[in-house]
Amino acid sequence: MNDAAPPRRIWLCADDYGLSPGVNRAIRDLIERGRLNATSVMVVGPAIGRAEVSALQAAAGKTPRCAIGLHVTLTAPFRPLTMHFKPLDGGMFVAFPKLLRAGLLRRLDPEIIHAEVMVQLSAFAEFFGRSPEFVDGHQHVQLFPQVRDAFLSAVKAAAPAAWVRQGGDNQTLVQRLRTPKALVLDILSAQFRRRASQAEIAFNPGFAGVYDFSRPSDFGGLMEQFLDRLPEHGVIMCHPGFVDDTLVSLDPLTTVREQEHAFLGGEDFPRLLAANNVTLY
Repeated sequence: MNDAAPPRRIWLCADDYGLSPGVNRAIRDLIERGRLNATSVMVVGPAIGRAEVSALQAAAGKTPRCAIGLHVTLTAPFRPLTMHFKPLDGGMFVAFPKLLRAGLLRRLDPEIIHAEVMVQLSAFAEFFGRSPEFVDGHQHVQLFPQVRDAFLSAVKAAAPAAWVRQGGDNQTLVQRLRTPKALVLDILSAQFRRRASQAEIAFNPGFAGVYDFSRPSDFGGLMEQFLDRLPEHGVIMCHPGFVDDTLVSLDPLTTVREQEHAFLGGEDFPRLLAANNVTLY
């Protein structure tokens, strides 16, 4: 009799499909090789269109399971799809610290946020011919005060079968204190989970993937930490990509994306999953 525990099934989600051609290409490469089983799409990104959507659908079709979701984007340097969105800075969304501060001070208009999220959900449906399987947020905007209620309301209305991403990381307090960003996300996620439960919207039971992108890191070592304590159906966020001019012009995460791609595409990654009794869907 085999008493071995069945493997934990998790989501490994690449954020930012649509950010740049190099990011898109790296994500598709990993999906086709079975190294990712989810990606979230920025419908306001400069590298999204019929051809990029078709290429993603083709890549996903080569694997047993790949969820495609919407990466709701409400921060600079991207522009809203709605005409009367505010606050803006030079026609673009404001930077995420400003958006978070405005939410904390109750200075946002939830109806305006709701309208923008609804239009982004509609744009996704037009591109893919269906609603997203899940919905998350660029720079975790879905967790921000005032944004979260508008976000959840829009998902409930336009994609009621979708699950949403919360950022509670299942780490010990000592581990959280080592990564202040993870601690902040955990605090914001507590209220988000309550609101999602009240709205009867499903969400992931665990989350990992936060680290200091500004410092050199051993992504393999980090991935081992992410897998530790992550429950069944938990989400690990990642950001693989190839550096190109579009990426450099829009986002501070450049070479770290290539490092993530190299590890996820290498032979150490499947061995790490097996050693931790973890599988992708």
